[in-house]
Amino acid sequence: MSRVLQDQLVITGIAVLTCLVIGTVALGLLRLTRHASVRYQMIIAVLAPVVAVAAAVVINVRFMFLSGHDSGVIMLALTVSLVLAAALTLLVTRRIAAGAMSLGAGISRLSPELPARAAGTQQTAMPAELAGVMAELDATRTRLADARAREQAAQYARQQLVQHLSHDLRTPLSGLRAMAEALEDGMISDIPAAMVQIRATVGRMDTLVADLFELSRVQGGPPAREHKLLSVRELVVDLADEVESSAERSGVALVVDVPEDDRLAISGDADDLVRALGNLVTNAVRHTSRSGTVTIIAGREPGGDVAVAVSDSCGGIPEPDLPKVFDAGWRGDRSRTAPDGAGLGLAIARGVVESHQGRIAVRNTDDGCRFDVELPAHPG
Repeated sequence: MSRVLQDQLVITGIAVLTCLVIGTVALGLLRLTRHASVRYQMIIAVLAPVVAVAAAVVINVRFMFLSGHDSGVIMLALTVSLVLAAALTLLVTRRIAAGAMSLGAGISRLSPELPARAAGTQQTAMPAELAGVMAELDATRTRLADARAREQAAQYARQQLVQHLSHDLRTPLSGLRAMAEALEDGMISDIPAAMVQIRATVGRMDTLVADLFELSRVQGGPPAREHKLLSVRELVVDLADEVESSAERSGVALVVDVPEDDRLAISGDADDLVRALGNLVTNAVRHTSRSGTVTIIAGREPGGDVAVAVSDSCGGIPEPDLPKVFDAGWRGDRSRTAPDGAGLGLAIARGVVESHQGRIAVRNTDDGCRFDVELPAHPG
């Protein structure tokens, strides 16, 4: 074996051994600082290779494997590299630490009680990964705030519903109690008429309880009833026949526009859909003044979905109230509130439509308002 080859093997062995020793020391330091700031771990990880190379060069110089001139040049380069690595490590770790602090502040802002970061606030420069986490935190906080607002709105709606229902139940119960006491004291001479009045009062209460049960059913999740193939055109025509006599008594013209060559087939529950569409139509007839017009239009959307529109001549709904009309217990002015209702008709209609994977909306027109219902068409 030549002298040059032996020197190369020795140099290689010294370099490998030195790197192993420095690496073992670095691993020990990393283990000791595993619970410390990431800044110290980054400094150890970056400087360890440079120190290992410098130590290997020093040892090789000491054993005279390198000339003095070469060793001086290498040591100068290693010194500059060591200083540069230390400076860059301090800069990067400072950014990471600042980003981690900003991330912690962002997590604390998830609490709804704390104010959100202003939109124009300058964020601390941070790595892309931490910036992505910060953006996700901001989006999460926005979603939490929206969910909290919806929860508060739902709670307020429940409170309003309980208040209305308490009033609606207290009034007929008070009447029934007064009627029962009068019958007990013999103060009523026309007992058959009193019984008719009691029966009517009980009927209104039964309707109210049935509406509450229906609302809880359609809002509680997917309906338990089996969906079958239905024709929306036939449902609309049958519903118009049922409401026509009531519309004539109110002096309201009922106009029905349905296609002749399309049954508008969907998959659903006939009773639920009749009730939902019936609530829309009866509300439209009730709130339309005499000589007004209620129009029911059924057709198919360009995408294939089935659409039903109910328009009336009620004069419209105040714009601030439009987002509330489908809330349980919501009531508008006296002209838009049934005398014996609890404000559940539109809430039930929305629950039924949504349980059929459909959409319902309301908007004002020139002389009234229009309710639009879209239902997915039957795949067949």
